[in-house]
Amino acid sequence: MNLGVKMRQSKPKAFGLGGPPTLQKLSPAFAQQRRSFAARAIERDAPVRRLDWMLFAAALALSVIGSLLVWSATRPRTHLTGGDPQAFLKKHLLNLVIGLVLFVIIAIVGHRRMRVLVPFIGILAILGLFAALSPLGATINGQKAWILLPAGFSLQPAELAKIGVILGMAMLLSERVDTGDVERPGNRAVFWSVVLALTPIGIIMLMPDLGSAMVIAVIILGVLLASGAQTRWIGGLLFLGAAGAAAVWKLGILSQYQIDRFSAFADPDLDPAGVGYNVAQARLAVGSGGLFGKGLFQGNQTQGQFVPEQQTDFIFSVAGEELGLVGCSVILTLFGVVLWRGIRIAANADDLFGTIIAAGVVAWLGFQMFENVGMNIGIMPVAGLPLPFVSYGGSSMFAIWIAIGLLQSVHMRGARSLTRT
Repeated sequence: MNLGVKMRQSKPKAFGLGGPPTLQKLSPAFAQQRRSFAARAIERDAPVRRLDWMLFAAALALSVIGSLLVWSATRPRTHLTGGDPQAFLKKHLLNLVIGLVLFVIIAIVGHRRMRVLVPFIGILAILGLFAALSPLGATINGQKAWILLPAGFSLQPAELAKIGVILGMAMLLSERVDTGDVERPGNRAVFWSVVLALTPIGIIMLMPDLGSAMVIAVIILGVLLASGAQTRWIGGLLFLGAAGAAAVWKLGILSQYQIDRFSAFADPDLDPAGVGYNVAQARLAVGSGGLFGKGLFQGNQTQGQFVPEQQTDFIFSVAGEELGLVGCSVILTLFGVVLWRGIRIAANADDLFGTIIAAGVVAWLGFQMFENVGMNIGIMPVAGLPLPFVSYGGSSMFAIWIAIGLLQSVHMRGARSLTRT
Protein backbone atom coordinates (compact mmCIF):
# COMPACT_ATOMS: atom_id res chain seq x y z
CA MET A 1 0.00 0.00 0.00
CA ASN A 2 1.25 3.45 -0.82
CA LEU A 3 2.65 5.38 2.18
CA GLY A 4 0.39 8.34 1.48
CA VAL A 5 -2.66 6.07 1.51
CA LYS A 6 -1.56 4.57 4.82
CA MET A 7 -1.20 8.02 6.38
CA ARG A 8 -4.65 9.07 5.22
CA GLN A 9 -6.15 5.89 6.63
CA SER A 10 -4.42 6.36 9.96
CA LYS A 11 -5.51 9.96 10.31
CA PRO A 12 -8.32 10.23 12.88
CA LYS A 13 -11.71 11.19 11.54
CA ALA A 14 -12.49 13.14 14.68
CA PHE A 15 -11.57 13.15 18.34
CA GLY A 16 -12.88 9.97 19.87
CA LEU A 17 -13.82 8.43 16.48
CA GLY A 18 -10.75 6.42 15.59
CA GLY A 19 -7.15 7.57 15.57
CA PRO A 20 -4.23 7.05 17.88
CA PRO A 21 -4.92 5.71 21.39
CA THR A 22 -3.65 8.92 22.99
CA LEU A 23 -6.28 11.00 21.22
CA GLN A 24 -8.98 8.50 22.09
CA LYS A 25 -8.07 8.81 25.78
CA LEU A 26 -8.12 12.59 25.65
CA SER A 27 -11.44 12.86 23.86
CA PRO A 28 -13.74 12.28 26.91
CA ALA A 29 -12.01 15.06 28.83
CA PHE A 30 -12.19 17.32 25.82
CA ALA A 31 -15.89 16.54 25.37
CA GLN A 32 -16.53 17.23 29.04
CA GLN A 33 -14.71 20.53 28.73
CA ARG A 34 -16.84 21.46 25.74
CA ARG A 35 -20.02 20.51 27.61
CA SER A 36 -18.96 22.61 30.59
CA PHE A 37 -18.24 25.55 28.33
CA ALA A 38 -21.65 25.18 26.67
CA ALA A 39 -23.37 24.94 30.05
CA ARG A 40 -21.67 28.13 31.23
CA ALA A 41 -22.66 29.89 28.02
CA ILE A 42 -26.28 28.81 28.46
CA GLU A 43 -26.22 29.94 32.10
CA ARG A 44 -24.88 33.34 31.06
CA ASP A 45 -27.56 33.68 28.41
CA ALA A 46 -30.35 32.40 30.69
CA PRO A 47 -31.48 35.85 31.91
CA VAL A 48 -31.76 37.03 28.32
CA ARG A 49 -33.73 33.95 27.31
CA ARG A 50 -36.05 34.30 30.31
CA LEU A 51 -36.78 37.96 29.58
CA ASP A 52 -40.40 38.70 28.73
CA TRP A 53 -39.64 40.13 25.32
CA MET A 54 -43.27 40.97 24.59
CA LEU A 55 -43.46 43.15 27.70
CA PHE A 56 -40.14 44.81 26.91
CA ALA A 57 -41.05 45.42 23.26
CA ALA A 58 -44.41 47.00 24.15
CA ALA A 59 -42.84 49.26 26.80
CA LEU A 60 -40.02 50.31 24.47
CA ALA A 61 -42.45 50.97 21.61
CA LEU A 62 -44.47 53.27 23.88
CA SER A 63 -41.29 55.13 24.81
CA VAL A 64 -40.29 55.54 21.16
CA ILE A 65 -43.75 56.84 20.23
CA GLY A 66 -43.59 59.14 23.23
CA SER A 67 -40.26 60.55 22.06
CA LEU A 68 -41.77 61.49 18.70
CA LEU A 69 -44.80 63.07 20.36
CA VAL A 70 -42.62 65.05 22.78
CA TRP A 71 -40.56 66.28 19.84
CA SER A 72 -43.66 67.41 17.98
CA ALA A 73 -45.14 69.04 21.09
CA THR A 74 -42.03 71.03 22.00
CA ARG A 75 -40.48 71.93 18.64
CA PRO A 76 -42.71 74.99 18.05
CA ARG A 77 -41.95 76.40 21.50
CA THR A 78 -38.18 76.23 21.08
CA HIS A 79 -38.48 77.56 17.53
CA LEU A 80 -40.35 80.65 18.73
CA THR A 81 -37.76 81.36 21.41
CA GLY A 82 -34.86 80.82 19.03
CA GLY A 83 -33.62 77.76 20.89
CA ASP A 84 -32.63 74.31 19.75
CA PRO A 85 -35.75 72.63 18.25
CA GLN A 86 -34.46 69.28 19.49
CA ALA A 87 -33.62 70.44 23.04
CA PHE A 88 -36.58 68.73 24.72
CA LEU A 89 -36.16 65.65 22.54
CA LYS A 90 -32.49 65.28 23.47
CA LYS A 91 -33.27 65.59 27.16
CA HIS A 92 -36.17 63.16 26.82
CA LEU A 93 -33.95 60.60 25.06
CA LEU A 94 -31.32 61.01 27.79
CA ASN A 95 -34.00 60.30 30.40
CA LEU A 96 -35.06 57.23 28.41
CA VAL A 97 -31.49 55.91 28.24
CA ILE A 98 -31.08 56.38 32.00
CA GLY A 99 -34.40 54.63 32.51
CA LEU A 100 -33.27 51.67 30.40
CA VAL A 101 -30.04 51.42 32.39
CA LEU A 102 -32.06 51.34 35.63
CA PHE A 103 -34.30 48.69 34.06
CA VAL A 104 -31.30 46.46 33.29
CA ILE A 105 -29.83 46.91 36.77
CA ILE A 106 -33.10 46.06 38.54
CA ALA A 107 -33.78 43.06 36.30
CA ILE A 108 -30.28 41.66 36.90
CA VAL A 109 -30.10 42.36 40.64
CA GLY A 110 -33.55 40.86 41.17
CA HIS A 111 -36.45 41.75 43.41
CA ARG A 112 -35.49 39.19 46.06
CA ARG A 113 -32.06 40.70 46.61
CA MET A 114 -33.73 44.08 46.92
CA ARG A 115 -35.52 42.95 50.08
CA VAL A 116 -32.60 44.17 52.17
CA LEU A 117 -32.80 47.56 50.44
CA VAL A 118 -36.53 48.09 51.03
CA PRO A 119 -36.13 50.00 54.35
CA PHE A 120 -33.46 52.20 52.77
CA ILE A 121 -35.68 52.92 49.74
CA GLY A 122 -38.60 53.78 52.02
CA ILE A 123 -36.54 56.14 54.17
CA LEU A 124 -35.04 57.76 51.08
CA ALA A 125 -38.51 58.32 49.63
CA ILE A 126 -39.81 59.92 52.85
CA LEU A 127 -36.73 62.15 53.13
CA GLY A 128 -37.18 63.16 49.51
CA LEU A 129 -40.81 64.12 50.11
CA PHE A 130 -39.85 66.25 53.11
CA ALA A 131 -37.02 67.82 51.11
CA ALA A 132 -39.52 68.84 48.43
CA LEU A 133 -41.59 70.61 51.11
CA SER A 134 -38.50 72.32 52.55
CA PRO A 135 -36.71 75.38 51.13
CA LEU A 136 -34.88 72.93 48.86
CA GLY A 137 -38.13 72.25 47.02
CA ALA A 138 -39.55 74.15 44.09
CA THR A 139 -43.15 75.02 43.28
CA ILE A 140 -44.24 74.09 39.76
CA ASN A 141 -47.84 74.40 38.59
CA GLY A 142 -49.01 75.12 42.12
CA GLN A 143 -47.36 72.06 43.68
CA LYS A 144 -44.28 72.16 45.91
CA ALA A 145 -43.35 68.68 44.77
CA TRP A 146 -40.00 69.02 43.01
CA ILE A 147 -36.34 69.27 43.96
CA LEU A 148 -34.29 71.30 41.49
CA LEU A 149 -30.97 69.79 40.42
CA PRO A 150 -28.03 71.25 38.47
CA ALA A 151 -28.06 71.47 34.65
CA GLY A 152 -31.78 72.18 34.53
CA PHE A 153 -32.88 68.80 35.88
CA SER A 154 -35.49 68.25 38.58
CA LEU A 155 -36.59 65.33 40.74
CA GLN A 156 -40.11 64.45 41.89
CA PRO A 157 -39.77 62.29 45.04
CA ALA A 158 -43.40 61.13 44.79
CA GLU A 159 -42.35 58.85 41.91
CA LEU A 160 -39.84 57.08 44.16
CA ALA A 161 -42.52 56.87 46.86
CA LYS A 162 -44.70 54.76 44.52
CA ILE A 163 -41.92 52.19 44.22
CA GLY A 164 -41.23 52.35 47.95
CA VAL A 165 -44.89 51.68 48.77
CA ILE A 166 -45.02 48.64 46.47
CA LEU A 167 -41.81 47.10 47.82
CA GLY A 168 -42.57 47.95 51.45
CA MET A 169 -46.08 46.49 51.39
CA ALA A 170 -44.82 43.43 49.50
CA MET A 171 -42.16 42.77 52.13
CA LEU A 172 -44.51 43.12 55.11
CA LEU A 173 -47.41 41.16 53.61
CA SER A 174 -45.37 38.27 52.21
CA GLU A 175 -42.82 37.71 54.97
CA ARG A 176 -44.64 34.99 56.93
CA VAL A 177 -46.50 33.63 53.92
CA ASP A 178 -43.36 32.91 51.90
CA THR A 179 -41.76 31.14 54.87
CA GLY A 180 -44.78 28.85 55.14
CA ASP A 181 -45.87 30.04 58.59
CA VAL A 182 -49.31 31.22 57.43
CA GLU A 183 -51.44 30.87 54.31
CA ARG A 184 -52.30 34.55 53.98
CA PRO A 185 -51.23 37.82 55.62
CA GLY A 186 -52.51 38.36 59.13
CA ASN A 187 -54.27 41.46 60.41
CA ARG A 188 -51.10 42.79 62.00
CA ALA A 189 -49.14 42.59 58.75
CA VAL A 190 -51.97 44.24 56.82
CA PHE A 191 -52.30 47.01 59.40
CA TRP A 192 -48.64 47.96 59.36
CA SER A 193 -48.40 47.74 55.59
CA VAL A 194 -51.34 50.14 55.27
CA VAL A 195 -49.79 52.51 57.82
CA LEU A 196 -46.55 52.42 55.84
CA ALA A 197 -48.39 53.25 52.61
CA LEU A 198 -50.58 56.00 54.07
CA THR A 199 -47.56 57.88 55.44
CA PRO A 200 -46.33 59.16 52.05
CA ILE A 201 -49.92 59.95 51.03
CA GLY A 202 -50.21 62.29 54.02
CA ILE A 203 -46.97 64.06 53.12
CA ILE A 204 -47.87 64.27 49.42
CA MET A 205 -51.21 65.91 50.22
CA LEU A 206 -49.31 68.74 51.92
CA MET A 207 -47.72 69.67 48.58
CA PRO A 208 -50.57 69.18 47.49
CA ASP A 209 -50.16 66.52 44.77
CA LEU A 210 -53.57 64.92 44.50
CA GLY A 211 -52.66 62.85 41.43
CA SER A 212 -49.77 61.00 43.09
CA ALA A 213 -51.86 60.45 46.21
CA MET A 214 -54.59 58.87 44.08
CA VAL A 215 -52.07 56.56 42.39
CA ILE A 216 -50.69 55.34 45.72
CA ALA A 217 -54.23 54.77 47.01
CA VAL A 218 -54.96 52.56 43.99
CA ILE A 219 -51.64 50.74 44.53
CA ILE A 220 -52.70 49.96 48.11
CA LEU A 221 -55.98 48.44 46.94
CA GLY A 222 -54.29 46.43 44.18
CA VAL A 223 -51.65 45.09 46.56
CA LEU A 224 -54.18 44.05 49.20
CA LEU A 225 -56.33 42.29 46.62
CA ALA A 226 -53.33 40.34 45.32
CA SER A 227 -52.06 39.49 48.81
CA GLY A 228 -55.17 37.57 49.83
CA ALA A 229 -55.91 39.89 52.74
CA GLN A 230 -59.39 39.69 54.21
CA THR A 231 -61.99 41.62 52.22
CA ARG A 232 -62.99 43.67 55.25
CA TRP A 233 -59.70 45.51 54.89
CA ILE A 234 -60.62 46.48 51.34
CA GLY A 235 -64.06 47.70 52.42
CA GLY A 236 -62.60 49.58 55.36
CA LEU A 237 -60.04 51.35 53.18
CA LEU A 238 -62.67 52.32 50.63
CA PHE A 239 -64.76 53.85 53.42
CA LEU A 240 -61.67 55.56 54.85
CA GLY A 241 -60.81 56.93 51.42
CA ALA A 242 -64.28 58.37 50.91
CA ALA A 243 -64.24 59.94 54.37
CA GLY A 244 -60.74 61.30 53.77
CA ALA A 245 -61.76 62.84 50.45
CA ALA A 246 -64.71 64.55 52.11
CA ALA A 247 -62.47 65.83 54.90
CA VAL A 248 -59.90 67.16 52.43
CA TRP A 249 -62.65 69.03 50.60
CA LYS A 250 -64.24 70.44 53.77
CA LEU A 251 -60.96 71.44 55.44
CA GLY A 252 -59.74 73.31 52.37
CA ILE A 253 -56.55 71.29 52.00
CA LEU A 254 -56.82 71.40 48.22
CA SER A 255 -55.53 74.47 46.41
CA GLN A 256 -57.99 76.68 44.58
CA TYR A 257 -56.74 75.54 41.18
CA GLN A 258 -57.44 71.90 42.14
CA ILE A 259 -60.96 72.79 43.23
CA ASP A 260 -61.41 74.61 39.92
CA ARG A 261 -60.35 71.44 38.07
CA PHE A 262 -63.10 69.44 39.72
CA SER A 263 -65.60 72.21 39.01
CA ALA A 264 -64.59 72.21 35.35
CA PHE A 265 -64.94 68.44 35.23
CA ALA A 266 -68.42 68.57 36.73
CA ASP A 267 -69.46 71.30 34.29
CA PRO A 268 -67.20 71.53 31.19
CA ASP A 269 -69.08 74.60 29.94
CA LEU A 270 -68.60 76.47 33.21
CA ASP A 271 -65.54 78.46 32.09
CA PRO A 272 -64.10 77.16 28.79
CA ALA A 273 -61.79 80.17 28.51
CA GLY A 274 -60.58 79.86 32.11
CA VAL A 275 -60.43 76.79 34.35
CA GLY A 276 -61.81 74.55 31.62
CA TYR A 277 -59.46 75.81 28.91
CA ASN A 278 -56.92 72.96 29.06
CA VAL A 279 -59.48 70.20 28.72
CA ALA A 280 -61.48 72.08 26.08
CA GLN A 281 -58.40 72.53 23.90
CA ALA A 282 -57.26 68.95 24.46
CA ARG A 283 -60.66 67.57 23.46
CA LEU A 284 -60.64 69.79 20.38
CA ALA A 285 -57.21 68.46 19.41
CA VAL A 286 -58.19 64.82 19.91
CA GLY A 287 -61.46 65.23 18.03
CA SER A 288 -59.86 66.99 15.07
CA GLY A 289 -57.45 64.15 14.34
CA GLY A 290 -60.02 61.95 12.66
CA LEU A 291 -59.16 58.38 11.75
CA PHE A 292 -55.53 58.70 10.69
CA GLY A 293 -54.57 62.08 12.13
CA LYS A 294 -53.07 65.15 10.48
CA GLY A 295 -49.55 63.78 10.53
CA LEU A 296 -46.61 64.27 12.86
CA PHE A 297 -45.69 67.97 13.20
CA GLN A 298 -48.88 68.90 11.28
CA GLY A 299 -51.48 69.36 14.04
CA ASN A 300 -52.91 72.87 14.22
CA GLN A 301 -53.61 72.70 17.95
CA THR A 302 -50.25 71.13 18.74
CA GLN A 303 -48.06 73.27 16.51
CA GLY A 304 -49.99 76.38 17.52
CA GLN A 305 -49.31 75.61 21.21
CA PHE A 306 -53.00 75.94 22.08
CA VAL A 307 -52.91 73.02 24.55
CA PRO A 308 -51.00 73.90 27.74
CA GLU A 309 -48.57 71.27 29.08
CA GLN A 310 -48.99 69.26 25.90
CA GLN A 311 -45.63 67.55 26.33
CA THR A 312 -46.53 66.22 29.80
CA ASP A 313 -50.08 65.95 31.14
CA PHE A 314 -51.77 66.45 27.76
CA ILE A 315 -49.45 64.44 25.52
CA PHE A 316 -52.37 62.21 24.51
CA SER A 317 -53.99 65.19 22.80
CA VAL A 318 -50.93 65.37 20.52
CA ALA A 319 -51.39 61.70 19.66
CA GLY A 320 -55.09 62.22 18.98
CA GLU A 321 -54.57 65.17 16.65
CA GLU A 322 -51.49 64.03 14.74
CA LEU A 323 -51.84 60.23 14.80
CA GLY A 324 -55.63 60.01 14.85
CA LEU A 325 -57.84 57.24 16.14
CA VAL A 326 -55.57 54.60 14.65
CA GLY A 327 -52.49 55.97 16.40
CA CYS A 328 -54.32 56.29 19.72
CA SER A 329 -55.57 52.72 19.34
CA VAL A 330 -52.00 51.53 18.83
CA ILE A 331 -50.91 53.31 22.01
CA LEU A 332 -53.78 51.85 24.04
CA THR A 333 -53.13 48.39 22.60
CA LEU A 334 -49.48 48.59 23.66
CA PHE A 335 -50.61 49.58 27.15
CA GLY A 336 -52.96 46.61 27.10
CA VAL A 337 -50.03 44.31 26.29
CA VAL A 338 -47.99 45.74 29.18
CA LEU A 339 -50.86 45.27 31.63
CA TRP A 340 -51.69 41.79 30.32
CA ARG A 341 -48.09 40.63 30.69
CA GLY A 342 -47.95 42.17 34.15
CA ILE A 343 -51.05 40.26 35.23
CA ARG A 344 -49.62 37.00 33.85
CA ILE A 345 -46.36 37.63 35.68
CA ALA A 346 -48.24 38.20 38.94
CA ALA A 347 -50.19 34.97 38.40
CA ASN A 348 -47.07 32.92 37.59
CA ALA A 349 -44.83 34.25 40.39
CA ASP A 350 -43.54 31.50 42.66
CA ASP A 351 -43.79 33.57 45.86
CA LEU A 352 -46.18 36.14 47.30
CA PHE A 353 -43.46 38.79 47.34
CA GLY A 354 -43.23 38.66 43.55
CA THR A 355 -46.99 38.46 43.10
CA ILE A 356 -47.57 41.59 45.16
CA ILE A 357 -44.83 43.54 43.37
CA ALA A 358 -46.28 42.69 39.96
CA ALA A 359 -49.84 43.47 41.08
CA GLY A 360 -48.76 46.82 42.52
CA VAL A 361 -47.03 47.79 39.28
CA VAL A 362 -50.08 46.78 37.22
CA ALA A 363 -52.41 48.80 39.46
CA TRP A 364 -50.10 51.81 39.19
CA LEU A 365 -49.66 51.76 35.42
CA GLY A 366 -53.27 50.86 34.70
CA PHE A 367 -54.80 53.62 36.80
CA GLN A 368 -52.32 56.29 35.72
CA MET A 369 -52.87 55.47 32.05
CA PHE A 370 -56.65 55.56 32.48
CA GLU A 371 -56.57 58.84 34.40
CA ASN A 372 -54.29 60.58 31.89
CA VAL A 373 -56.22 59.46 28.81
CA GLY A 374 -59.50 60.16 30.59
CA MET A 375 -58.63 63.75 31.44
CA ASN A 376 -57.53 64.36 27.83
CA ILE A 377 -60.95 63.36 26.53
CA GLY A 378 -62.95 64.84 29.40
CA ILE A 379 -64.14 61.73 31.25
CA MET A 380 -61.79 62.19 34.24
CA PRO A 381 -60.82 65.29 36.22
CA VAL A 382 -57.40 66.81 35.59
CA ALA A 383 -55.03 65.41 38.22
CA GLY A 384 -51.61 66.34 36.84
CA LEU A 385 -50.51 62.78 36.06
CA PRO A 386 -48.21 62.06 33.10
CA LEU A 387 -48.89 59.28 30.61
CA PRO A 388 -46.47 56.43 31.52
CA PHE A 389 -43.62 55.89 29.02
CA VAL A 390 -44.94 58.67 26.78
CA SER A 391 -44.95 62.00 28.63
CA TYR A 392 -41.91 64.21 29.04
CA GLY A 393 -40.32 64.05 32.49
CA GLY A 394 -37.28 62.38 33.98
CA SER A 395 -38.64 61.27 37.36
CA SER A 396 -41.62 59.56 35.79
CA MET A 397 -39.49 57.87 33.12
CA PHE A 398 -37.01 56.55 35.70
CA ALA A 399 -39.73 55.22 38.00
CA ILE A 400 -41.69 53.58 35.17
CA TRP A 401 -38.66 51.71 33.83
CA ILE A 402 -37.68 50.63 37.34
CA ALA A 403 -41.20 49.23 37.62
CA ILE A 404 -40.75 47.32 34.34
CA GLY A 405 -37.44 46.03 35.69
CA LEU A 406 -39.26 44.71 38.75
CA LEU A 407 -41.81 42.97 36.52
CA GLN A 408 -39.04 41.38 34.48
CA SER A 409 -37.25 40.28 37.64
CA VAL A 410 -40.37 38.51 38.92
CA HIS A 411 -40.87 36.88 35.52
CA MET A 412 -37.24 35.73 35.16
CA ARG A 413 -37.26 34.12 38.59
CA GLY A 414 -40.81 32.78 38.54
CA ALA A 415 -41.63 29.08 38.79
CA ARG A 416 -42.90 29.05 35.20
CA SER A 417 -40.67 31.75 33.73
CA LEU A 418 -39.31 29.42 31.04
CA THR A 419 -42.74 28.40 29.78
CA ARG A 420 -44.78 30.21 27.18
CA THR A 421 -47.36 32.30 29.02
